[in-house]
Amino acid sequence: MGTHIVILGSGTAGTMTANRLRRAYDESELRITVVDQDDSHVYQPGLLFVPFGLAQQHALVRSRPHQLHDGIDYRRARIDRVDLDARTVYFAVGGWVAYDVLVVATGARLLPEETEGLTGPGWGESVFTFYDLPGAVGLHEALERFEGGRVVVDVADMPVKCPVAPLEFAFLADWYFQRRGIRDRVELTYATPLDGAFTKPVAARTLGGLLKRKGVELVTEFTLGEVDGKGGRLVSYDEREVGFDLAVVVPLHGGAEYVERSPGLGDELGFVPVDPHTLQLPDHPEVFAIGDAAGLSASKAGSVAHFEGEVLVRNIGRFLAGEPLDGSFDGHANCFVETGFHKALLIDFNYDTEPLPGHFPGPVGLPLMKESHAAHLGKLAFEWLYWHSLLPGREMPGIGSAMPERGKIHFPASSENFPA
Repeated sequence: MGTHIVILGSGTAGTMTANRLRRAYDESELRITVVDQDDSHVYQPGLLFVPFGLAQQHALVRSRPHQLHDGIDYRRARIDRVDLDARTVYFAVGGWVAYDVLVVATGARLLPEETEGLTGPGWGESVFTFYDLPGAVGLHEALERFEGGRVVVDVADMPVKCPVAPLEFAFLADWYFQRRGIRDRVELTYATPLDGAFTKPVAARTLGGLLKRKGVELVTEFTLGEVDGKGGRLVSYDEREVGFDLAVVVPLHGGAEYVERSPGLGDELGFVPVDPHTLQLPDHPEVFAIGDAAGLSASKAGSVAHFEGEVLVRNIGRFLAGEPLDGSFDGHANCFVETGFHKALLIDFNYDTEPLPGHFPGPVGLPLMKESHAAHLGKLAFEWLYWHSLLPGREMPGIGSAMPERGKIHFPASSENFPA
């Protein structure tokens, strides 16, 4: 029957990986089984738009197995644990599947209950998250009722999925309240555990400048310790307080639960600590991880999973052939940052190179780190590309896994001439 590859998770990373492998190998060479616990594949970038009435929930959800190519076996089951020594995945209600190669692609899960008070009084009334579909829908209803006061967007702690999405929410909230004619009655605050609006100096300066121009207060080094829903307070671990009338919180993230029940598979957060360049688990070379499930310093974003996938599929082939692995994954991430008013800006970076101005994918292309209508159109077009090109495992012409250096403007480390 050929080599058996088991892929845990059929979100963005798992689906792309399965489809890429099916396109690369005949069924006689490779059996592919994908395991997931439900049938709902959610287009997660669309969650950002739901609270503002710019996307409808039904349009973001499709059937998981229907996104997989013919010749891929889909098993709907909740995973209990992985026995790495026996190369076996055990299911919660009985049954198991053995593998020759395992790909962990079960993403990150939200852990709101880990923050004191977050799911207590006010949860779903004055305290929301837009990082899952029910939360995004509830927040849409809350925003429609909102007539004024302080709105706080807070990132509890890192790492989180799509690190730019909370910033995008703040930008879109400014636009939303202007469209409603009540912006002068709304105080907007963005609270982050980082020491700036983003992780790196150039991007932090640019995005922080955008917050300032839009009248959004920036509170830095604020790691959320407690939510007082009744009193309308967010309290950091160092006991600073930010008051709110409406809180939009991005909760703590962790890996899938079964990872914690699988000795040797995950780190203390439940993510899989694979090699950052080959995506292989060092102590178990037949195990790989991709996407949000991987314990890497790369962003947890869909574009990263796409770029990882190119290297991962190559490395599975090399592993099966007994050849040295390709260590070329460079942490490449590429994100459209929606800024409101039908504009967005594009950032492109990797492990070693921070988001810089210039153009992508080369000297002639979309502007980087600069608001444009073209970037907004790119953000909207991405949804079609996601369903019809990326998920089916097709490559994007001219855009490979390696981050392009051409077209980027580099600054000396001490430069005061960063674009604001």
